[in-house]
Amino acid sequence: MSVYVLSEVEIKDPVRGDAYRTIAARTIEQYGGRYVVRAGKKQVLEGTWSEHEAVVIVEFPDEETAKRWYTSPEYAEALAIRQTALTRRLVLLDGVK
Repeated sequence: MSVYVLSEVEIKDPVRGDAYRTIAARTIEQYGGRYVVRAGKKQVLEGTWSEHEAVVIVEFPDEETAKRWYTSPEYAEALAIRQTALTRRLVLLDGVK
């Protein structure tokens, strides 16, 4: 069953943010993931959403693959950059059966 990694992201350093995105995209593809949403236009229909945070959704084929990606040595490079490039909230969600 597909799983989704949902991120709410606020970029703190645009140059380092670009470096993070480049590495993250490469590793997501390497681990069989694909972007479903990548910080596109956001229209709030209900509730309160920060205008400074972008939403990113990545689909992986299964939970094991998503966790392997997140803990991989390839993605570790992006995580190191993330510390100063951006703040985020990140969750792993099961898809619908």
